This record gives sequence, structure tokens and C-alpha cells, in this order.
Amino acid sequence: MKLKLVSQSIAALVGVASLSLAHAGTPVWDGNKVEMVSEKLADGVHAYYAKDARELNAKGGAAATSGGLIVGTKGALLIETMLNKRLNAQVQALSKKITSKPILYAVNTSSHGDHSYGNVYLPAATKIVQHVNTKAYIENHLADDKAFMIQNFGAGRGIEEIKARQPDLLVGAGSRISLDLGDKLVEIIDFGFAQTGGDLFVWEPEAKVLWTGNPIVAAKPGLPWLLDGKLVATLDTLRKVYAFLPADARVIPGHGVAMGREDIKWHIDYLAAVKQNVQAAIDQGLTLEQTVKQVAMPEFGGYSLFGWVHSGLNVPAAYKDLSKK
Repeated sequence: MKLKLVSQSIAALVGVASLSLAHAGTPVWDGNKVEMVSEKLADGVHAYYAKDARELNAKGGAAATSGGLIVGTKGALLIETMLNKRLNAQVQALSKKITSKPILYAVNTSSHGDHSYGNVYLPAATKIVQHVNTKAYIENHLADDKAFMIQNFGAGRGIEEIKARQPDLLVGAGSRISLDLGDKLVEIIDFGFAQTGGDLFVWEPEAKVLWTGNPIVAAKPGLPWLLDGKLVATLDTLRKVYAFLPADARVIPGHGVAMGREDIKWHIDYLAAVKQNVQAAIDQGLTLEQTVKQVAMPEFGGYSLFGWVHSGLNVPAAYKDLSKK
């Protein structure tokens, strides 16, 4: 999973010199080894996962980026362009096996490199779709972002060669657009702040499939990451997403296999519990350090990154967010 470079204030809040998930030079997942596979969800609707994503999700491991392809009579829409040339080539190859129609659009659900770096390897005719905030972030922070990605995913993974490619279609804050693929109308939606402030959700209403990007990492025991510290806004957005979906919808998370609408409740319940417990600690007058110790929440354990994400990131972020009131 790729972390956005966050502000110095959040880095200081978390209390680490750099927000690195890699341990002893081992990448979070290896972009030189991941093998992508496809799963047909409905006619013209396919999810792309890492081959080992189901196994990793089940045991709480960190899987590589998930995406997908929606095919209409006019052409196709690709969700996520992946980390590097190798992985982008894999999803393009999967797409060619599914359809001979061109990829008309490619959607980046966020600015994170594992969701957007592959833009540069798409055909020139493919139109890139981004949130306005994603465009601004990439324009201003690509060099720093690449350095951070190399730190977490390793040198020699094809990150060094990445260059920005300008988007062709932008989604404004709080808005949505519809893309006509012929017999399929796909909605690209900003439900509100969900992780980066440039988060897009891709909805195929006929098949009832939603791609979420990183606001929902994977099914239980995966947890949300409060990278920009906005607990209250993130919780509100995930509740909106849950209310939007029909009961039989399928959800493709940012780093996992298909899950159901009810699986989102795990993420909502976790954030709601963080909010309640951290607020109680603040009301008791506890310091941040004391709050981190008190708000252990082992009932939400099982995620391989639980210690880092919960105690190192989410609880401190929630403490800061709730202390503003």
C-alpha cells in the first residue's frame, strides 16, 4: 500500500521521522513480483487483483493494488493504472484478453502512485480521469512522492522513470461525472473527504459494482488509514457510501478482492469506535501518549499493519482532529 507524503504537522503528530512501512529494506509488496489476475463480475465488468490478494486479505496481509475494467459497446474504462510499467502492462494485457475495444478512459481513484503512475504507459488516445485535488497534488509533489514510494516499495521497481501525465477530465470537489461507454453509463463520484481529499469512487449501476480505492483498503481485518488526519470527515463519507449502495452491491476495495456492502460496516464501526474512545480520553484530559496507550482496541486487530496504522497513525490523527472542537 502506498502512503501519500503528508504534512510535517501530521508526521510530527504520528511521532516518526518518516512514514515508512517498509521494514529492513523489504518492500510493502514487490512491484517486480506481483502477478495480476482478473475476475468477471458481470458482462463487461471485471475486477483486477493481485494473484495472492485473496489469501493475503484472509490473513490480514497487505495486498497489491486492485482495479478493474468496464467494457461497453464504444470502448472500455480502466480503473487504476498501477505502480509501474510492468504492472500497467499486465492490466493492459488482461484488458486485451477481455476485449478488442480501446481503453477510452482510465480513472485514478487518488494521487497515490500505485493507483496513478501507470498513466504514462497508456495509449495517447486514452483519457485520464482525476479529481481536481489529485491533479494539483501530482503537479506540486511528484518528485517527493516518488522518493517516498521508492523508500517503501524499493529502488529498481520502475518508480524512478515515472513522469506525470496531465489528466483530460477532472471531477470537482463534491461532484460527479458520467461516462458513456455505449450500453454502459459509469458514474465517477466524489462522496466527500475519504483519505486524500482527491478520492474518486467508480460506480457501475447495472452490475451494482463500486470501486473505492484506498478509503476502503480491504475487507475485515483491513482498516482505514487516516493519512490526512480527518477522522470525522472520513467517517461521514464512509457512511454516505454505505447508504448509497444497494444491499446486493459488490465492492472492490483498493487492495483486495470483491466484498459486499455489509463488509463496509467493519470500517465504519472501527472509525466510530476510534472517535468514541479518543473523545472519551480527551474528555478525561489525557495527553496524546496516554490516549494511544488507553485506546488499544484489540477487538479490531488481525490486520498485519494494525500496530502501525491504529496506534501510530489513526489514534494520533483522531486525537488531533477531535481536539479542534
